[in-house]
Amino acid sequence: MWREMVFLALREIRRNALRSSLTMLGVVIGVAAVIVMVTLGSGATVQVTQEISRLGTNLLDVRPGQGFRGGGGARAEAKRFDLDDIQAIETEIAGITALAPVSSRQVQVVFGSENWSTVVTGTDNDYFEARAWSLASGRRFHESEIRSGKSVCILGATVRREIFGNQDPLGAKVRLEHLSCDVIGVLESKGQSSFGMDQDDLLLLPLKTFQRRIAGNRDVNSISISVEDERLMGKVQADIEVLLRERRNIKAGDEDDFFVGNMEQIIAAMTGTTRVLTALLGAVAAVSLLVGGIGIMNIMLVSVTERTREIGIRLSIGAMAREVLTQFLVEALVLSSFGGLLGITLGVLSSAAAAPLLGVPFVLEPGIILLAFAFSAAVGIVFGYFPARQAAHLDPIEALRYE
Repeated sequence: MWREMVFLALREIRRNALRSSLTMLGVVIGVAAVIVMVTLGSGATVQVTQEISRLGTNLLDVRPGQGFRGGGGARAEAKRFDLDDIQAIETEIAGITALAPVSSRQVQVVFGSENWSTVVTGTDNDYFEARAWSLASGRRFHESEIRSGKSVCILGATVRREIFGNQDPLGAKVRLEHLSCDVIGVLESKGQSSFGMDQDDLLLLPLKTFQRRIAGNRDVNSISISVEDERLMGKVQADIEVLLRERRNIKAGDEDDFFVGNMEQIIAAMTGTTRVLTALLGAVAAVSLLVGGIGIMNIMLVSVTERTREIGIRLSIGAMAREVLTQFLVEALVLSSFGGLLGITLGVLSSAAAAPLLGVPFVLEPGIILLAFAFSAAVGIVFGYFPARQAAHLDPIEALRYE
């Protein structure tokens, strides 16, 4: 029975091929739009996660001030950290694999007739682990250079390109204000972050060198901490907050004058935003599916009108109303299902072509394909029901008189 109904539905579709194709077009566009929007949105989510992860592995970023909590920014009067704070965290907090003190300042870098304004950062070798940096060439700081504050530096890829062009910078001397330092390494390029910042526009010095020769103080602007296991992130963060409150004499009930940024929380917030936007775009695209459903209902109503006499003959020779109802429902379902399959094909191909152009990964989710197809079939059933019901309730005698 069902095979016969599908066969009859295909026959009717072929009989009015152009009209059927135009009817399916709304469903095709709707399904394709949903798949493209969701696929590109998922790719954007993956890209944001990857880019933030490149900032560091299991990273906690400790800074003076209130950060972004309560709508406040970093307070100018907030006390900076010092090396004693670094020593206390390293000694008393378990679960840390790398702890890097960081102090930075915008400085003009000069080599020969070339100069470039960049962020000069004083730190130690733990910075490479905490921030997931690797070297393209050269070496890290020797421990003796860190302890003595020797004038050696490591260049970011942007600084290397702007100052040295195609030259090899290793062994060259660059000038930072009144400091002349030897270039001992070049960092691997990370490119732009998801916040639009050039991560390669920096120059690294040993912390003591920076404090003595650039900053003129012993302050530490921030602390980058890598936790050994992501499951310990919350515990280590809480332990650091307790320790720093004690060291900075913050009373119970008073706000912290520092904040501990958890990279996992930042990733969750960013990916949550992209997922909401993806869902919104998918919902907007799904509206075209409803438009396609209205088109199906319109054509099915026309089909009922055109086939009124045929329906009357079928009813008069014994066909039951539910059989007529089922027949027209099957026709609507076949139209919408074909439209869904074509829309899936178009959507996947369009997503694969658009992802490289937009610079996002191609992330195809099988679940959304199944959902889009199921939704297209449901559109056929829902919008095909009224015309089918109208056909099933025709009076056979009146239908036979229809001209």
